[in-house]
Amino acid sequence: MFQVLCIFIPILAALFMPFFFKKVRSIHTGWFVLIVPLFLVTFYATFVPLISKGETVIAQLDWIPSLGISFVSYLDGLSLLFSLLISGIGALVVLYSIYYLDRTVEQLHNFYIYLLMFMTAMLGVVQSDNMITLYLFWELTSISSFLLIGYWFNRDKSRFGALKSTIITVGGGMLMLGGFVLLSIMGETFSIRELIEQAPELATNDTFVIALILILLGAFTKSAQFPFYIWLPDAMEAPTPVSAYLHSATMVKAGIYLVARFTPIFALSEVWVWLVAGIGLLTLFWGSFFAVKQTDLKGILAFSTVSQLGLIMSLLGVSAIAYHVNGAQDTVFKYAAFAAIFHLINHATFKGSLFMIAGIVDHETGTRDIRKLGGLMGLMPISFTVALIGSFSMAGLPPFNGFLSKEMFLTAMLSVAEFDLFNFTTWGVLFPIIAWIASVFTFIYSFYFVFRTFTGKIKLEALPKKPHEAPVGMLISPVILASLVIAIFFIPNVIADTFVKPAVVAIQPFLYTNPEQVDIHVSAWHGFTPELFMTLGIIVVGLVLFMILAKWQKIYDAFPAKLTLNNLYDFIVYEFSDKWMNRLSKTYMTGSIRGYLSYMFTGIAIIVIGTLFIKDGFKVSFLGASPIRPSQVLLILVLVIGTITTVFAKSRITSIVALGAVGYTVSLFFVMFNAPDLALTQLVIETISVALFLLAFYHLPKFRKAEERTRFRFGRAFVSIAVGVMVTLVALSAHSQKYIESIAQYYKDTVYTLAGGGNIVNVILVDYRGFDTLFEITVLAIAGMAIYGMIKLRMSKKGGKL
Repeated sequence: MFQVLCIFIPILAALFMPFFFKKVRSIHTGWFVLIVPLFLVTFYATFVPLISKGETVIAQLDWIPSLGISFVSYLDGLSLLFSLLISGIGALVVLYSIYYLDRTVEQLHNFYIYLLMFMTAMLGVVQSDNMITLYLFWELTSISSFLLIGYWFNRDKSRFGALKSTIITVGGGMLMLGGFVLLSIMGETFSIRELIEQAPELATNDTFVIALILILLGAFTKSAQFPFYIWLPDAMEAPTPVSAYLHSATMVKAGIYLVARFTPIFALSEVWVWLVAGIGLLTLFWGSFFAVKQTDLKGILAFSTVSQLGLIMSLLGVSAIAYHVNGAQDTVFKYAAFAAIFHLINHATFKGSLFMIAGIVDHETGTRDIRKLGGLMGLMPISFTVALIGSFSMAGLPPFNGFLSKEMFLTAMLSVAEFDLFNFTTWGVLFPIIAWIASVFTFIYSFYFVFRTFTGKIKLEALPKKPHEAPVGMLISPVILASLVIAIFFIPNVIADTFVKPAVVAIQPFLYTNPEQVDIHVSAWHGFTPELFMTLGIIVVGLVLFMILAKWQKIYDAFPAKLTLNNLYDFIVYEFSDKWMNRLSKTYMTGSIRGYLSYMFTGIAIIVIGTLFIKDGFKVSFLGASPIRPSQVLLILVLVIGTITTVFAKSRITSIVALGAVGYTVSLFFVMFNAPDLALTQLVIETISVALFLLAFYHLPKFRKAEERTRFRFGRAFVSIAVGVMVTLVALSAHSQKYIESIAQYYKDTVYTLAGGGNIVNVILVDYRGFDTLFEITVLAIAGMAIYGMIKLRMSKKGGKL
């Protein structure tokens, strides 16, 4: 139980943030927030010895058991690794934010509420075994990231970036939900673990590939894969702590996690292998190529993140081939899953440190424009050192952890060219070629980031602020991450045995049963291999192209500005939606409530009546019906006459009296049918309503002559008749076709024995429909608080503004 509750600790802590911010103004709110991720990373670290042996830990909290929906915290090698990244890097980001965000200027309570909300969302995503709760947490990441990206809401670019990320990721999430629903129908369960066990049977289902594609669309949008990557660069308008957390270590890795988690289910499909590996490799190349074009430090890192995510995604796609081969190649493709997880850890360390350095440069110089930067090495030596370590690791150079996983990546790509299934003998040769070219551009943008910023001639006149080294507190987090970059290079097998191998078992459970079977040893030297020569080629070609960057960087200007994915997005969201869809909507959005009701009632009537007859649902049977008495016929005539009089009366007083007569007649029906409580309620309401109408209408002017004649309107008559016919047909059909027993007898039998009440109506409202009543009371309470708040509002003395 506590394991499940730990997921919600951050969002529960967020409830207290406004109080801390309001009461403790002398201390930065971040110090209180820091306790949460520190506690979580300590808690999850206690599971490492158990999980590293191949065990799993499961805790469950039922939510909607009747539908099979529960909060299930499932900790295995994969989910524990992500939980440690989320909480561990979360702690470093919070520490960094304490020195980055000025408590006298920023609305820190908002910032940390959003951050803690996001932390809960990510923990829920990576630990959920139930697909419905996974989806709920998934969308909570989109909502919280929207708030974080748009934190500086007074900036147009922040709002634009937040909206763009939300439209794309939420759209993908809804498609993903469709895939989840299809999977649950095929496997008759929402449990991912149970679906994995049924994988061979699921693969034969006709809707298997459809579910696969829908889930991949959700993963690709969240992890910024081509062509959905366009939201990530615009999200860089968020504060740097947000970029370091969301866009290097957590949110963008959610799609990676989803692909890794569902690989055991979908790996048997050729479509999965091609889409994951192919789109990943295309994203790797696309991101690395366009990273060199950027002039904003965070823009460079944004495109580099896109490319690195593509690298990991391609490795996961290649790892799925292990389900289709045996022998020597089997080991090579299992190696790809290991490389994907290892690079995921490495990327979190070096990219997190680089984002923080970009924030430091912006914080201390007042700009992120690389054209204005240069020569900062002497003024910011520690920042330069951290940037150098992170950039060299990203470029895949020793002695840094990125070199080790990059070599594994090249090994996996070379193995694809030799694979003889799924037409890889034809197209597989492109994999190592594209991987090598993308790695060259990765080398270039890594050098471009660090050397154009910290070396060369300093341009003090172009900088808004006089540069200097960042405060010690701001440097602690990037220094820790940079230290891990170096440490992992020298102790890779400690990391592999503890974290990577258990995660590989989770990705490939049909191939491994425990981490000890993952017989992979990481080393920096493998002899004179093709990978080594590819690396040497990357370094040589990358250095040459970097040295002559000014001569060929202009090729980016040749790309038509109008033929971009961003322009396509702008056209769909703004041009098409605002211009054409608004023009269409204005034809029926007239501002007339009567018109809107006419559209809705007509549509409902057509759909319901049409369904009744198309599906042969209309039946008429008076079997078991009560006899109609003369007194009831008389009351019906009074109702009809009263209703017609209300509509056509030329005096408001006459209309009110007629309307009251209709209400009192209905109450008489309740008396006839032995419902005195309802009759009394109806009488009270009608009396009050009539009195209020008379009081209000007494002060209104008399009808004008033009208004005295109520003209017949065919359209309104049609709507009224259609709704009346619909209700009548549905009532007759419902009475005539009873496929299940009426619940009325159950109420009669249990109202006293189970609910302990004598009044059946009251018991139904309070006990059997207790949640209904609770929600109604809640609505009234919220309305009451809103009214109270409006009463308490006072106009300010300045300008009469609220």
